[in-house]
Amino acid sequence: MELILIILTLIIVCLFILLKCGILTKKAPTISEDNFESIDPLAIDIHDIDKMVDGSEFEMYLYRLFDALGYKEVYKTVGSRDFGADLVFTDRSGARNVVQAKRYSIDNPVGLGGVQEVYSSMRFYKAKKSIVIATTTYTDSCEKLAGYNGVKLLDRSDLISIIEEFKQGNAEKAKDIIEAEPRVILDSWSQYMNTNTDIKKDKKAEKLLRDTKLFN
Repeated sequence: MELILIILTLIIVCLFILLKCGILTKKAPTISEDNFESIDPLAIDIHDIDKMVDGSEFEMYLYRLFDALGYKEVYKTVGSRDFGADLVFTDRSGARNVVQAKRYSIDNPVGLGGVQEVYSSMRFYKAKKSIVIATTTYTDSCEKLAGYNGVKLLDRSDLISIIEEFKQGNAEKAKDIIEAEPRVILDSWSQYMNTNTDIKKDKKAEKLLRDTKLFN
């Protein structure tokens, strides 16, 4: 009995030491304004990003990554008043870009808000291009709105490719992915001028309006 207690005690002590050393609970590097320059983006992959505490860490990581890629005029916007952009940089063509970073779980696609936020920030930052970078996918409506407004959508697979190219020393290939032309939806002029285009209307609101007019 005493031998069993000694063995159990040793096991508990070993587990405690392993936990204290972080061997059993490896955490992603915490990136903050105080230590982000010391974080080597070469040491971070998509699994580390998935373990980050919140979206602000993902923004700081992208800030560090874009700087390491050699982009010019890279800066992170002020978190609470970013006007829809988390990152600003100048690409190889000399165009200013605004970036909205979305660190969502894999099963939670980015909706319309991502496109709306970054597109509306373009004039404030005097940018020519807008990009959303996500750790997941996008909803169909989000992709459609992005297509009509020329917003570049980089999803999880794109992000993984960027990280892999960077880690392999292929900075230019990583930039090719970032700067690739967005998928654009273009209507012909006749379609654009067609006022008979089917627009989804709120039938309940229309009925309430008609009923109000009847009683007035």
